[in-house]
Amino acid sequence: MTTQTIITVGNFDGVHLGHQAIVRAAREMAGRHEHCEVLAVTFDPPPIAVLRPERAPLQLASVADRVRWLREAGADRVEVLTPDRELLGLSAQAFIDRLISTYAAIGFVEGEDFCFGKGRGGDMTVLRELGETHGFEVNALGRLEATLQDGTSAPVSSSLVRGLVGKGQVEDAAICLGRPWELTGTVVKGEQRGRTIDIPTANLASDGYQGLIVPRDGVYAGAATLDDGSIYPAAISVGHKPTFGGEVQTVEVHLVGFMPDNPDALYDRLISLRFARWVREQYPFANADELVSQLRCDIRQADAWHRDATRQPS
Repeated sequence: MTTQTIITVGNFDGVHLGHQAIVRAAREMAGRHEHCEVLAVTFDPPPIAVLRPERAPLQLASVADRVRWLREAGADRVEVLTPDRELLGLSAQAFIDRLISTYAAIGFVEGEDFCFGKGRGGDMTVLRELGETHGFEVNALGRLEATLQDGTSAPVSSSLVRGLVGKGQVEDAAICLGRPWELTGTVVKGEQRGRTIDIPTANLASDGYQGLIVPRDGVYAGAATLDDGSIYPAAISVGHKPTFGGEVQTVEVHLVGFMPDNPDALYDRLISLRFARWVREQYPFANADELVSQLRCDIRQADAWHRDATRQPS
């Protein structure tokens, strides 16, 4: 028997709480049918990067992370479409017709502001009309509201999260995402100053996060996940190394408790950094002793956050 699908379409940048709610609603709709799966359809690159590249925002996450988070949210499958001229030239009806014929769609779940088809010619009104014509279900969800740390409420969106991350407000970003914001990259050889002060750091290759947003310069507490699944408390530094007159923005991290026999053990390995809490601004120090003292304080804060976050409830 052909497996039918409930489809949700979107860029899903960051897979925030609103996206997760849409996938859950699709899961509920699929549960009312036999042999029915939830299919999330996304794009790489985002259509705006093809149509108007000068207006394309930096992304919150790679397409690989999007796929992983959509699956974790409840999607059975994720299809990544390439927005080429042929796909972008489809009318709203032709786009939906293709999804129905390709994926045996019997329902669609979207946000209330969903637009689709050439020139964004289709909206939820059009989708409902097509549903009546083709006999598929349509469910539209309103935007979720998140209460930020200052007590204000805001509709959750990818653009909101981008703004929060860019300003270093990673705790507010985590509220909107339902998890800390992450940045993944490959470890490369740095200047190795950390070894000389007994605080080694791992530097992320900048080409690994090209096109992705990076938080404002500062020190953050969080966690680091290595490619073998091991997790360590992390003191993360984003900035230009003002003490040493740096000119290039770098992302480096000290893994609390990571003590390999080989000091080069992290090179060329993939590492995912979760930014959980803003700690302090970047600023120059008068000498190495002051720098080391502050770094040890940063590390203690990162370790304390991780202990609190992983403590089992009594």
